[in-house]
Amino acid sequence: MTQGREPAAEPEGLSAARVVAEAVRIADDAGVEGLSMRRLATALGAGAMSLYHYIANKDELLDAMVDVVFAEIEPPPLDVDWKVAMRAEALSAREALARHPWAISLMESRTTPGPANLRHREAVTACLRRAGFSVVMATHANWLLNGHVYGYAMQEANVPFDSADALADMTEEVYLPQLPPEQFPYLNESATELLAIGYDPTQEFLYGIDLLLDALDARRIGG
Repeated sequence: MTQGREPAAEPEGLSAARVVAEAVRIADDAGVEGLSMRRLATALGAGAMSLYHYIANKDELLDAMVDVVFAEIEPPPLDVDWKVAMRAEALSAREALARHPWAISLMESRTTPGPANLRHREAVTACLRRAGFSVVMATHANWLLNGHVYGYAMQEANVPFDSADALADMTEEVYLPQLPPEQFPYLNESATELLAIGYDPTQEFLYGIDLLLDALDARRIGG
């Protein structure tokens, strides 16, 4: 009688946290589209079916991965002015999304959010409500600020430069030759002037956040 094969032993130390951490690493490298349970199992040295002891399905895995990103975002501190607090939170969110660009489209999509996700949202809401925003105005503020963070993060992840110097080189070598002033006078003027002043596109994030915070402050009480 032929004996059946014994199931492969699970790698030592395999856990839900390790599975999620490896999934985040793969997504950081290849995007969510490059993440599969088979690829994840191979990276962990485990059988694909063994992962389901720790993660029920792909949606649960994505929930947990998004929770890792939320855990990296510093909540707004409650012992400083609300604008200072929300500015710091926005900067932290931008940095986390720069590390994990795959998460940009998933941050608001989870219907079963994890504990870090919920704790972060509670902290943001608490900051806004304690500052005097009504429930409705706090909701407006949250949508506006998140929209700027996610929109900027998506744009930052896709532009073909990552610094002021890289943009300057591209402007001089790539963009300006395509913008003859007789055809595109305003675009040529803008590119030429921004190149001359050493324009830094990374400052646009804070410019937008500060503009939004000032506008929201005007509607904070009684809005």
